[in-house]
Amino acid sequence: MESQSPRITLIGKPGCHLCDDARAVVARVAEELGVGWTELDITRDKSLAEQYWEQIPVTLVDGRRHDYWRVDEARLRAALR
Repeated sequence: MESQSPRITLIGKPGCHLCDDARAVVARVAEELGVGWTELDITRDKSLAEQYWEQIPVTLVDGRRHDYWRVDEARLRAALR
C-alpha cells in the first residue's frame, strides 16, 4: 500500500478470493497512477460488516462507492483521472 493520502479504499476480509483479486487490481492501478490506497477489514469493524457483508470486496474512490464484487480495471483508471 502506498504511503500517500489514499484515494482508493478496498473493503474486504481475509480468505476472500474476490478480495485477493481486487487487491491485485487496486495495487497495480494505484502504483501505475501514483495514487494512495488503503484496505479495511470487515471482520474488524462491525459497522463495515453490517454495511458491506454481502458486497465484498467493495472499492471506494475518494470516499464514494465505486465497485463491488469485482474491480473493473479500466473503470477504476477512468475514475482516478
